[in-house]
Amino acid sequence: MSWIALLLVGLGVTDLVRSCRPLGGLEGCVGGSSAVLLGLLAGLTSATDVVALLALAVASVAWGLTVHRHLRGGSAVPPLGVAVAAVVVALLLSGTAGEGGGAVGSWVDGSGFPGVRHLSVERVLLLVGVLLAQLSTGNVVVRLVLAVTGTVEPSVHDTVDDPEQQLKGGRLLGPMERLFIVGLGLAGELTAASIVIAAKGLLRWPELQSRVDQVRIHRLTEYFLVGSFVSWLFALSCLALARP
Repeated sequence: MSWIALLLVGLGVTDLVRSCRPLGGLEGCVGGSSAVLLGLLAGLTSATDVVALLALAVASVAWGLTVHRHLRGGSAVPPLGVAVAAVVVALLLSGTAGEGGGAVGSWVDGSGFPGVRHLSVERVLLLVGVLLAQLSTGNVVVRLVLAVTGTVEPSVHDTVDDPEQQLKGGRLLGPMERLFIVGLGLAGELTAASIVIAAKGLLRWPELQSRVDQVRIHRLTEYFLVGSFVSWLFALSCLALARP
């Protein structure tokens, strides 16, 4: 699973860079470079591994460019297509990855963190990738799906008509919620994760009903429901990859 892990690292770093310091679509270069560097540090240095790492870098760059174009008013289909294609290919070719080791393997073997020493390098990479993806990539995927379904128009992004601006805290609550779901799932506490999901709906309900304009209420409710379900599915899909 090294390839899917490094792909998640590349996409996760790309979106984190965009959220912190946008680079005009070049965030994917940073994400791709991070994935390549981490792969080399993990001992994936054979010819096949190097070719795969370069392909992952290209996928990260393509993701960064297509998301950037979408945020400037373009279609949400290309970035979603890039992400789906990259994930499918990485999963299909996951068995071709070399055995991990290198500097990351040395760190794992000598780590003082409880529960880390018994993990394989591949699993460490996968956990890093999954956790990174929850931070900002999950928000981007939610935004893309909302645009594809017509729930949110790209032209209203970051304007007063953007539902995300009207339901405060979504950019922060989304990553926190996904991290809770993944963390509790890895700990075997899926029941507790379901409580977190239910609590979000209860906390948002008064805010959704406080709007005077009924049309706006319906739009915000649709935004909340679609966005929440996509966010949960994203976290649960990553959890399915990360669970042993």
